[in-house]
Amino acid sequence: MNRRDFLGGVAMVGLGGCARKARIVAPSEVLPKLMPIRAQADRIFRVTVCLRPFRAAGPRLDVERVGDKTVVHNYGHGGSGWSLSWGSSSIAVEKAMAALHTLDAEKDVAVIGCGALGLTSAILLQSAGAKVTIYAKERPPEVRSARATGSWTPDSRIALTNSVSPDFPALWEKMCRTSFHTYESYLGMAGNPVEWTDRYQLSEKSPAEAQANRRSAETLEFAHYQDRVRDITPRSQDLPPGTHPFPTRYARRNSSLTFNIASYSRQLVTDFLIEGGKIERVEFQTPSELSRLAQKVIVNATGYGARALWKDESIVPVRGQIAWLIPQPEVNYGVQYKNVNILARRDGIVVQDGGIGEMDGYNDANEQPDRGAAESAVKVVAELYGRMSGQR
Repeated sequence: MNRRDFLGGVAMVGLGGCARKARIVAPSEVLPKLMPIRAQADRIFRVTVCLRPFRAAGPRLDVERVGDKTVVHNYGHGGSGWSLSWGSSSIAVEKAMAALHTLDAEKDVAVIGCGALGLTSAILLQSAGAKVTIYAKERPPEVRSARATGSWTPDSRIALTNSVSPDFPALWEKMCRTSFHTYESYLGMAGNPVEWTDRYQLSEKSPAEAQANRRSAETLEFAHYQDRVRDITPRSQDLPPGTHPFPTRYARRNSSLTFNIASYSRQLVTDFLIEGGKIERVEFQTPSELSRLAQKVIVNATGYGARALWKDESIVPVRGQIAWLIPQPEVNYGVQYKNVNILARRDGIVVQDGGIGEMDGYNDANEQPDRGAAESAVKVVAELYGRMSGQR
């Protein structure tokens, strides 16, 4: 739910700090008609809050012994959980299978957590030949990751530049590429669990001015690595006046992956269960309670919950709130306008007040929805489309 990366990472110049020049759209390349969003407060059907599990050193992927259990950690991905899930989980699964071999144990693995990382870990373990049981307090749609914006944001609050190990950038790239190519296999599936959508960044300030404002608001240097994968990152495009319907001085367009999380998470659960997986509702208070599990190898994919379960104070909560507007099938794009992010998904139009800079929501563990803030964000959307209507 990272405001900065909401429109598809550094492919959007000014959102991700990419030095590449955007391609300028020729005046003849007039955009197709964009249907307006019906932005009224009474169309808000829910307001949700998600706490992203940020770790300055990046995701935790090490192996730990807890009593007679071998635990492979797979948590702490900040705002990149969905985006990096397949790549990160492939690393965790490789370590879990190696542990089984070392222990000469039966291929029976437990996964703790049923969110983005838990489900992908479980499915990949099955593909590796393991019997898998997921133990979790919640399952979709109750899990925190079900409240994410659903954008491809692989380096959204993934780490701090000065806190990562020297080999982390290469590890990130491996996770990113693995995930991206896995998502390609979900394109075109029934229910559109994953699809490409266009995103528009609108501003009265130049991209350079907007970027300077964002950076001045940041007190921490978050890591950004998308220059390493620019071959899979569509370039942003400057939209000259007359080629788009927006009323702002500056407009840019980019294309990015969208995760329709309702259908996508349902697809993951179904795939897991079809292959014989089991899900048991269990809540663990301490790592010692894992001793009651029959499995010798456990993948810990508890996300923000690992802060309490593992007493991991390296996890910093980053709060993000979404107002959900009733979906409009005719609307299939995203917009950033006046620090408000809008993305039309199949399961709802998400509206988030993203604040300025990546410090927004940092170290805020409040999970109570703020209806007033949600309505204020929707008013900004209404103002945008009111201006667009006035131009006609």
